[in-house]
Amino acid sequence: MTRFTKPFVLAGAIAALATLPACSEGADTADSGNAAETQEEATLTLAASLSDMPDMASLNGAIAAAQLGSIFDGPGSYTLLAPNDAAFDALGEEGDVLMTEEQRPVLVGLLREHILPGHLTPENIAQALEGQEGEVTMTTLGGGEVTFSREGETIMVTNNAGSTAQLASSATAATNGVIIPLDTVLVPTEPPEA
Repeated sequence: MTRFTKPFVLAGAIAALATLPACSEGADTADSGNAAETQEEATLTLAASLSDMPDMASLNGAIAAAQLGSIFDGPGSYTLLAPNDAAFDALGEEGDVLMTEEQRPVLVGLLREHILPGHLTPENIAQALEGQEGEVTMTTLGGGEVTFSREGETIMVTNNAGSTAQLASSATAATNGVIIPLDTVLVPTEPPEA
């Protein structure tokens, strides 16, 4: 190669590389199907992001009542499967009982079953489901297991007790993890009686 052709070859290679990110983004979107997409504005912690999210007042109250807020402000990376307000409302009086001081240990256990270690997005889950051809099981911080699956284009999550939820809206990335809204509280056992 002569010294005159090297700059042209290098310029061509740089131009080709500049188009790759655009191709890559389209491929990711197509692979994830209709899975809830992740909002990647990671400037806040999980705790701060959760407090800014609409439809999460009940979960914020539960985290405060369980005294687990420091976990979501710390350096550890977690994925929070976050039941929305409608999910907590569906618990009825049993949900109100969970917020009492006497039920704090039960509430802590319930919330720990909604926390996964690491940074896991719906896009990651969709890719894993494609690779595993059906189901992906993960262990929660509470020691239980949740299994992700698909019903059509919807990603579902089921716990050991058979409680099932679907991803309710877009996930939010935080500096120390991801919040994935759910439409149902994954109850590991029977909730306390009112």
